[in-house]
Amino acid sequence: MDLFPAVFHACMLIFAANLETGMFNRRIKSLLLAVYAILSILFFNVATAQEHGSDAAHEEEKLFDANEVIFAHVLDAHQFHFLTYKDKEGHEHHVSIPLPVILYSPQKGVSVFMSSAFHHGEHEVEGYRLEGNKIVPVDPNVTVYDLSLTRNVVQMILALTLLVVILINVAKKYQKGIGTTKAPTGFQNAIEPVITFVRDEVAKPNLGHDYHKFVPYLLTIFFFILINSIFGLVPGSANVTGNIAFTAVLGVISFIIITVNGNSHYWGHIFNPPVPGGIKPILVLVEVLSVFTKPFALIIRLFANMLAGHIIIICLVSLIFIFGGLSAAIGWGFSPVSIAFSVFIYLIEILVAFIQAFIFTNLTAVFIGQAIEDTHDHHDKHQIGPEDPVII
Repeated sequence: MDLFPAVFHACMLIFAANLETGMFNRRIKSLLLAVYAILSILFFNVATAQEHGSDAAHEEEKLFDANEVIFAHVLDAHQFHFLTYKDKEGHEHHVSIPLPVILYSPQKGVSVFMSSAFHHGEHEVEGYRLEGNKIVPVDPNVTVYDLSLTRNVVQMILALTLLVVILINVAKKYQKGIGTTKAPTGFQNAIEPVITFVRDEVAKPNLGHDYHKFVPYLLTIFFFILINSIFGLVPGSANVTGNIAFTAVLGVISFIIITVNGNSHYWGHIFNPPVPGGIKPILVLVEVLSVFTKPFALIIRLFANMLAGHIIIICLVSLIFIFGGLSAAIGWGFSPVSIAFSVFIYLIEILVAFIQAFIFTNLTAVFIGQAIEDTHDHHDKHQIGPEDPVII
């Protein structure tokens, strides 16, 4: 079982992302570094021991495969899987919620059935079989297009539905005068400060007098990222914000908004930067690349932070079962340590969910502000106003 590389990459992702954003102080960074070193040593020793005794272990019982558990959680799937247990006779039973499978093949037409029909990959259904999390045709000459409602899709629909219901209820209260002529009540008390914060601390400083045009989009991506990140921390749910397809779509939408709203000053600075002629070709290339690297940075930052945290938590929990496979006493003895570190990282992930939603929203506002900024805006910011002190 080659688990050490997975742990190494996961730790490197979370350390690189968190060090870059500067979200932790020195003590927490040192603690995380110590955890990483301990995990590295433990995983290396366990992997070495399992290599020597793998043949004997396979004869008795299949060892716990942490790689399978990790990738089953972070990747998309056709079901919500919660747990697997064995009965007295040794048969495995899976507790899960199957999702609809919708397949289209030019040769076979449309096929619709529940994912439970595959029996976790043991059965073939209408000429299709399940390989891992991917549905493939039994006949290699058949082409299939998977239009299924996977758990990422279902969870995004649930998150979107919840978000719409909450915001509509809050809006209805404002229409009745609650929050304007009367004090806000209920969940309105939690939503109003967030909306005010995004408007006053994100939109206005970065977008200037045109902030009102982009506030709805900024609020949408903030709440959508936040609610999906919080949902992803529920056991058995999907890690939607840790999926590169999810972050890529958000990044592409931001890229389109930035590009469409770019004014002549923005594009002129890119294709005709105010530098000497000999340097201009090089700087034009750099500026053109920056148009694409900005949304790319949004995509990778959110993806890496949310994915790494989930992998670290699963690795810490997996240590219990890995050591338990070697010795029940060691497994039970290490359980408190593993659970303590898991809870610590879990609490950090709740904080990271808010931070990453804010960072994505704030950077989007910064990039849009750069695209819509006029030439006189820069000078206006440095003009002395009536509130500024005058030194004689």
